[in-house]
Amino acid sequence: MKKFTLLALVFISFACTEEAGIEETPYDNSEFLDHDWAMNSLWEDGQAEVAHYDAEMVIYNQVRRFDNVFITVKEEFNEAFNVKTDDYARDDMFSVMKVNKFLRLETENYPYHFLTSLFFKREQPEQLYKMTHTGQEWCGNTFKQFELTPEGYDYDYNSYFDGYGDGFRTVEGNDMLFEDQLSYALRAVKFKDGLTFNKKVVDSQINTKTRVPNIYNASFQVSDQDSVWRVDIALDTEKSNFYTFDKAYPHLMQTQETWYGYNLKLNRVSRYQYWR
Repeated sequence: MKKFTLLALVFISFACTEEAGIEETPYDNSEFLDHDWAMNSLWEDGQAEVAHYDAEMVIYNQVRRFDNVFITVKEEFNEAFNVKTDDYARDDMFSVMKVNKFLRLETENYPYHFLTSLFFKREQPEQLYKMTHTGQEWCGNTFKQFELTPEGYDYDYNSYFDGYGDGFRTVEGNDMLFEDQLSYALRAVKFKDGLTFNKKVVDSQINTKTRVPNIYNASFQVSDQDSVWRVDIALDTEKSNFYTFDKAYPHLMQTQETWYGYNLKLNRVSRYQYWR
């Protein structure tokens, strides 16, 4: 019955998409972000920005250190399947920016592998368009997907945890940031010393949990730190993160420090076609 329902939904979704196209989601661009940030010709060179970060994360109450790779590249999606297109003669294509975050970290018992893929329409760095996350370790697999809708985000998940094995829920609201997109979205800030603004922030999904996302009413503050821009984010009265960014375009993230110990420091960056 479940497979039949799923197939029926896929068929209906495909039919509606083919006839009418993907329904546009109304969104008011923030006055604090440059929504032309990803329209720069830099992203038209056919290469990906590959940044390696010296990273640390707390697993089993111990700090684990590892290489965390962030890949940023322009791609073409098609509306029919809402994924990267193989056919560039289609008439339903649109440009997105993809950010892939990959890590492998070791523990005494077994390694963890995480891959998080975030997608943004080029003219909307503030609004997450789609995100998938996978986690693998010896206990099992976890998969999560968030897709933008006019009402918020459709959240599909599958994990090995009892009570959260295979499910779907709706995250209401689309005027918010995901914590996992901040390394990208904050590169588009109209940096100015003393700039402040408020925004809802969905907590990080880079884990093996598939529980109800926590949404903070966060406050942001930008400060000039001579060689970098710093953005401090108070998620609530007890939880704060901060990020630093290059002053020159494309404002690559230099560091990240979070209240729960997922910290990053840029090691190196290059541009090349990693798929070849």
